[in-house]
Amino acid sequence: MLGKLGLKLIVLAIVLVMPFAGISADSHCEFADETIRFGGIAPLSPPGATGAGVIVDWAMQQAAADINADCGIDIAGVNHRLEVITGDSEGISERGQALAERWIFEDEVHGVVGGYHSAVALAMMKLTQENRIPTIFAGPWNDNITANGIIEFEGRPPRIDDGVDYIFRTSPANSMVAAVAANWMIELGLEDVIIMTENTDYGIPAAADERALLEAAGIAVEQYNVELGTEDFVPILSRVLARPEPPDAIRNLITGETGFNLNQQMAELGITPSADTICIAESFANDSAQFWAAVPDGNYCAFTRTGATPALFGDMAHALNASYNEAWGGIAPSFAMEPYDSVRLLAQAMDLADTYTDAAAVVAALETIDVELAQGRYYFEYGSHNPEIPEGTPTFMWHQWPDPIVVMMQYYAQEQDSLDAAVIYPSVYQTHDTSYIEPGTSP
Repeated sequence: MLGKLGLKLIVLAIVLVMPFAGISADSHCEFADETIRFGGIAPLSPPGATGAGVIVDWAMQQAAADINADCGIDIAGVNHRLEVITGDSEGISERGQALAERWIFEDEVHGVVGGYHSAVALAMMKLTQENRIPTIFAGPWNDNITANGIIEFEGRPPRIDDGVDYIFRTSPANSMVAAVAANWMIELGLEDVIIMTENTDYGIPAAADERALLEAAGIAVEQYNVELGTEDFVPILSRVLARPEPPDAIRNLITGETGFNLNQQMAELGITPSADTICIAESFANDSAQFWAAVPDGNYCAFTRTGATPALFGDMAHALNASYNEAWGGIAPSFAMEPYDSVRLLAQAMDLADTYTDAAAVVAALETIDVELAQGRYYFEYGSHNPEIPEGTPTFMWHQWPDPIVVMMQYYAQEQDSLDAAVIYPSVYQTHDTSYIEPGTSP
């Protein structure tokens, strides 16, 4: 099996030489001299989730190629070519801040798109807000990425100080995902759960959201916080093995290679997946090729999935999926569709606003946009166009796409493609009439 560095170098080499569909198909277009530039966020180096990062980058570049093949972004009847300048976030907040500074003060970008890690988004969004750069995050889940547009966060005043909020999100908030995962565990009647979470702005709030829901339902929760990049989990897992009784489930909230290391080491020690303990992997388990390469003993692990499945694909999703299949094989995951849509969405807003330099006008177009893209129909229910969030509605719904699909899935065959895995929750989406598949059985 290839080591992590070897795999990463091969994947990066593929990205560097891979042609993008439509990149030479714009020769019939007449473009203005001025190019519209977006800064694109992707984790391309450890400890970031590099396997996802190269796909995020591919998706943003594919979106730009598709837009340019259709003669770019039309501003007042003039076609402008779009360029996405990808920056390597490494999954580290300081790198995100450095990227924002470079894009704003050196590259003079007109928008920021993509992402993956919440820590990176939280670190850079203050700069993009202060410098009036329309930003559409696709991937980061921390609730406060959108919630702090209208409420105080970490002692800072609310993000809006001039009446315009430049931050949007097209991926789900932590609380949306936590509710699905926690409600599934509650429905199963679990009594004792361990949460393993990364010590980041994604992991800690995600664990807190799920833990609060589980404990409110009377489920005992034990939590372990670990650093991204950890390779040896034996000290922690020895404590799990020393428990008088095994837990009913272990919930993994650790992204990328670090989370895969944990899953494989738990399997090798016979902890989970097992007859006693349910394996609940992090959502990156959706990437079945990466999952099985790193976690060969992970059959019967459950995981969250966000994003549309082929049964729900429209024309744009089918076209993107065909390009993805040609480039990578398999079905395009949410972390390909989300950044692709973030580029298309911001470009569409500029087209509607007839400007790429008047950021407030671009925001106004985004707030009232209604467009069908790869993952579905995009709109934003709450913003300055509709500022009163009703009591009981979470504040993170401000500039939050309200309709991301979130389900629980489970592998039940070795080397299974993630889209062939069983959808086990919510019941309305179930594919095999079961909420859980016992290890060693078939649905």
